[in-house]
Amino acid sequence: MERKNAWKNYDEKELEALEALSGRYRAFLDNGKTERECAKQAMALAEKNGYTSLEDAIRAGKRLNPGDKVYFVCMGKSIMLFHLGRQPLESGINIVGAHIDSPRIDIKQNPFYEDTDLVYADTHYYGGIKKYQWVARALALHGVIAKKDGSLVEIVIGEDESDPVLCVSDLLIHLAQEQMAKKAGEVITGEGLDIILGGRPLAGEEKEPVKALMLSILKERYGIEEEDMLSAELEAVPAGKARDLGLDRSMILGYGHDDRVCAYAELEAMLLLPAVPEYTCCCLLADKEEIGSVGATGMRAHYFENAVAELVNLTCDRYSELTVRRALKNSRMLSCDVSAGYDPLYASAFEKKNAALLGRGVCYNKFTGSRGKSGSNDANAEFIGKLRRIMDDNGITWQTAELGKVDVGGGGTIAYICALYGMEVIDSGVPVLSMHAPQEIISKADLYEAVKAYAAFMKEAK
Repeated sequence: MERKNAWKNYDEKELEALEALSGRYRAFLDNGKTERECAKQAMALAEKNGYTSLEDAIRAGKRLNPGDKVYFVCMGKSIMLFHLGRQPLESGINIVGAHIDSPRIDIKQNPFYEDTDLVYADTHYYGGIKKYQWVARALALHGVIAKKDGSLVEIVIGEDESDPVLCVSDLLIHLAQEQMAKKAGEVITGEGLDIILGGRPLAGEEKEPVKALMLSILKERYGIEEEDMLSAELEAVPAGKARDLGLDRSMILGYGHDDRVCAYAELEAMLLLPAVPEYTCCCLLADKEEIGSVGATGMRAHYFENAVAELVNLTCDRYSELTVRRALKNSRMLSCDVSAGYDPLYASAFEKKNAALLGRGVCYNKFTGSRGKSGSNDANAEFIGKLRRIMDDNGITWQTAELGKVDVGGGGTIAYICALYGMEVIDSGVPVLSMHAPQEIISKADLYEAVKAYAAFMKEAK
C-alpha cells in the first residue's frame, strides 16, 4: 500500500500557498527557540485573530457562547486556544495537541567558573541528545532571569549578526586517539558540555579576572548579578536561522522541528476554522514532553482539565463535575508529534513499508512506545477508520508508520496521557530526518499537508 508523493498533486496556486506557509513557519522557528518564546508567539497570533484571555473572562464572570475564541497560558510555557462550537462541551472537544519544548543545553543555577584564563558556564542537557553533536558549533543563549524585585529580564545572545556566539570546545584530532576509541555515547560526557563565555581578563582584577570581566558585561548590559542566576532559565540552542534545504528548496533545515513543526501547523489550522465550528476545537501546546511531560507545565499536570472545567462553568447554566468528565471522555484528539522519517543512509534501522517517507504527507502512528509497545497509546481501529474517511474526503496526502524496527525503535508522546480521560487519541505528525539533532530536516509538503489534515479533523471529527 505505497502512499503517493504529495508534490505530484500541487498546481501553481498550491505551490505558492506552500511557500508562503513555509516562510511563516521559518519565522516562527527563528523567533521561537524556547518554549516561552513559542508560547509568546502563539498568544500574539491568537490575539491578532480575535482570541481573548480566558482568565479575563473568568475574572469578569463573562458567559461564553458558540463562536467565541479564548486562550489560556500556563506559566508562560504552555498555551491552549479554544474556539467554541455549536455542540455543548459535553459532546466532546476536537483537540490537536503538540509540545513546544525541544532538546537543548540548560545553564545550571550556579554556573560560572574560571579555569586557565577561560570562563565557562556549567550546564545540564535537556532531553534526549547525542552529546557529540553539540560541540564545536555556534550556540546562542535564550531565556529569562527573574530578579528579586519581581522583574523579568529577557536574554537573547547570539542571534543578531553583530552578536557574539558561544561554543562548547572539542578535542583536536591530533590528540584524540583515546577519545576516538570510545563509544559514541561516551565521546562527550554530560559534564563536558560546558560553554565558553570569555577569555579576556578585567584590568586590575587579580582574583578570577576573566570571570570578573564577563560578570561586568552582564551587569552593564542586562543589570544582573551573579546571584541572579539562581532564578534564571537560560537555554543554549543552535545559533542562526532556519534555511531552505536542497537545490529544489523542497525541505527546511532548522532547530526544533520536533515538535514545533506540528505546533505551528496546529496554529495555522485553527485559523482555517469556520466562524462557528460544529464542535469546540482546541489547540494545545504543552511543555516538558522531552523529559516525560512532568512538572506544572507538562501534560501530566491538570491545567488542560482545569481549563475545560472553567469553560464548562462559563458556558453552562449550572456547573457540574460530571459535565467536565463527559467533555473529556467524549473528546477526540490528534497527538501531533513528529515521526522518524525514513533515511536511506540508515535503512537498517527502519522497516521500510511501515516507515514515514518525506514528501508523502502527514503521518499517523497507531502506536509509539518501544519493545512490545511499552508506554504506548495504541489507537483503536474505529477511530482510525473515521480518520481515513476525513483525510480521503478532503484530498489530504497521508501515511502511516512505526518509529523504527521492532526492538530497535521507540519513543513516547503526550497521547497516552490524554487517553487516560477515555478520549480517542492517535499520534499524528510530520516526518523528520536527524530528529533531536541541533539541525533537523522536514519536507515543506508534509508541513502543508499537516495544516490541511489538522483543520479537516477539527471541522469534521465527531
